[in-house]
Amino acid sequence: MTDVTPLIPAGRQVVDSYGRNGFHVSGVAYAGAILVTAEATVAWPVGALDAITPDSFSALFDRGIEILLLGCGPRMVPVPPALRAALKAKGIVVDAMDTGAACRTYNVLVAEERHVAAALLPAG
Repeated sequence: MTDVTPLIPAGRQVVDSYGRNGFHVSGVAYAGAILVTAEATVAWPVGALDAITPDSFSALFDRGIEILLLGCGPRMVPVPPALRAALKAKGIVVDAMDTGAACRTYNVLVAEERHVAAALLPAG
């Protein structure tokens, strides 16, 4: 049998699981929304997609993040053009998807040592 699990470099944050109320990242449980980078996971004080502004991502600015995966919950919601433009002005390309897809994609990209972050709303 061939193992297809991506090899994650030591010390990197990896999303272990997700659910209706939160996440497990590198063995630590988080309730509610989170921001994940290769180096750290923090609570993200955003309760709903319509509350997101460019400032919601200020913790990611000037950190070399090139790709932001936006986990929208149970289904993908398009990113408003103004938000997409504001992030692009900071050098960040945003890709919205359902939270499960965002978690899986983040893990693959962090294993590839890409400059990625994930902004994740719970899946429920």
